Amino acid sequence: MADSQKPLNEWFEKAKAYLPSAAKTPVASTAVKAAASNVVPLTKDNWQSVLTPSTADPFQGPESWMVFFSGGNKTCYGRCTGFEQAWNESAALLAADPTSPKLAYVNCDKDPVFCATWAAGPPTIWHIQLPVPALDQSKPATTIRIVGLNTTTTTARDIMTIHTQKTYEKKPVYEGALHPFDGWVAQYGLLVPLGYVMYGFANVPSWAFMIVISMGSRYIMSRRAGGPLPEVNRAGGAPAANEPAASR
Repeated sequence: MADSQKPLNEWFEKAKAYLPSAAKTPVASTAVKAAASNVVPLTKDNWQSVLTPSTADPFQGPESWMVFFSGGNKTCYGRCTGFEQAWNESAALLAADPTSPKLAYVNCDKDPVFCATWAAGPPTIWHIQLPVPALDQSKPATTIRIVGLNTTTTTARDIMTIHTQKTYEKKPVYEGALHPFDGWVAQYGLLVPLGYVMYGFANVPSWAFMIVISMGSRYIMSRRAGGPLPEVNRAGGAPAANEPAASR
């Protein structure tokens, strides 16, 4: 294992040497600037136009993206500061690698509808392989793997190994109805409306659900306590079997 890590460590230190010294400090302001020029911000309004292959040549294979889902106090509970620093440092280093994937960033606090649309939450990195349409214009499947980040030990090097050592391949391929490119919800154009619905439900306070449940349970119990409704005789008809005949 040590021998396999040696080339990566050498490359990491060599690439890091190209960064200004400010990027090696705990507050990496230079790394933030370098990452900003290398990372595309994704929103609910632009993701469909941004996440498209930049080439029409089917022989060049799929185009890789790494999308970092972050957040603030609401969606990441204040734990994403360290992840963002590691992401910025890795983005600055990956900029020196001509084979690196394209990078994108999502803040779920600022764009909660988009995160609900993708059913994504921080802190995660989505590795996406966008296929180029084939010669017959058919579209192969878009491969997505979701890499969760350790809340205590994630570093810039860990994020870089997603690309350099292809650690994303250890994760299962994301499939299902909510797949943002190939799921049946997306194919029927329901992904964005469903995102708004999911966002709305997520913001309904718990006490509102309790009121609805309480009212529903009371209605059901009152119906049961009332018993069956009495049978109504038709005009001129015979009385019910358990009803005494009227005196004449």
